[in-house]
Amino acid sequence: MNLRKWFRLFWTTLLVGAGGAVVAGLSLQAFNGGIDFKSAADFFIYPLILVGYGVLVSVYAQLGFFAYLILIYMGNGVFPRKTWQYIQLVLSILALLELGFLRTFVGGERDIASDLLLCISILVVALAVAYFKVRSTNASAWIPTFFFMTAVTIVETIGVLRIGVNSATVFIVVPLMACNAFQIMTLHRILKPDLARSREKANNPVSL
Repeated sequence: MNLRKWFRLFWTTLLVGAGGAVVAGLSLQAFNGGIDFKSAADFFIYPLILVGYGVLVSVYAQLGFFAYLILIYMGNGVFPRKTWQYIQLVLSILALLELGFLRTFVGGERDIASDLLLCISILVVALAVAYFKVRSTNASAWIPTFFFMTAVTIVETIGVLRIGVNSATVFIVVPLMACNAFQIMTLHRILKPDLARSREKANNPVSL
């Protein structure tokens, strides 16, 4: 991945995060009865605030994505391929269990309904993204994609989960998952030309 490709991924992810925040913010306000704007300026400023918040979430998501890439690289170098896949799958399941059940049963911190709904939502989105990732690449991409969309996403939401406010959780999880899904689905499209050139050089070692 060169600087130009990274720059393109950076800006497109910013747009995805901004769009996800706008959708989440407007949906929450519609569900909660809307906002009583005092002036026309407030009506236009509010979407700008949502866009700015979405941009911040997208930057946070990109940091998590690059941390995930480093983790995958290290895992592939330390563990055998099959073992590393099992580790990712186990970590994904443990993260989902911790989010959906353990915090409520062990710590009694939150209502189980909200945690279980969030857990199911993340699981459904992760399965859908992993399915389309496999269709776009190959079967070996299923577990890494599922791991990223579950365990990494849950780790990224720990801060807002500690707040304990459902609306705040929705406000960050929607753009965060949108950014994560976009990044993992875009990665192979960015790397495909480089992989093709690498194979071509391997087949024709004397070519320039």
